[in-house]
Amino acid sequence: MDMKDLIRHLLEKTAARYISSGPVKTSWQEPLVGYAGATDPLFRHLKQVAHPGHLLPSDLLEGAKTVVAYFLPFTKSIVKSNIEGERPSRQWADAYLETNELIMHINADITAFLGSRGYRTCTVPPTHNFDPITLTSTWSHRHVAYIAGLGTFGLNRMLITERGCCGRLGSLVTDLEITPVKRIEGEYCLHFHD
Repeated sequence: MDMKDLIRHLLEKTAARYISSGPVKTSWQEPLVGYAGATDPLFRHLKQVAHPGHLLPSDLLEGAKTVVAYFLPFTKSIVKSNIEGERPSRQWADAYLETNELIMHINADITAFLGSRGYRTCTVPPTHNFDPITLTSTWSHRHVAYIAGLGTFGLNRMLITERGCCGRLGSLVTDLEITPVKRIEGEYCLHFHD
């Protein structure tokens, strides 16, 4: 197994362990994982398109070589539960909280796995990593996921993946060098596509 397969397997194994560990209400579709080189020029461009203080991978981890981004898509029942009304459904709110917790477990397990092989990582929380006054973040998981080839931005400004946009994103930076994936050339947003 190459390192990409090992990381994907670990991500899936962590999710399965999390689900079986207690009363988890959420279910997910198969996750997506993407990789970007830490020196990809688009990271510098995030200072213009996302936030002037957006961090570079090397700001998070000296000697950074790779950014790993992943998407945990909600199942269709969670998505459909959120269609009616002006507020999020209970099922959606539970999925949001449980997925954020799962992302923290995934990041911890990947960090331990890579650390046991001599590699360093730096993680960013899945949420509440923003300035409480300006409500801006210095690390955008969705922009990072775009650079790592997981999707394209839609008219709604959300990252749309091959499994849609309903789910949660996580990312981490490592000094392990992994070949970046090719970014999507087409559009997942139906408005921009046609």
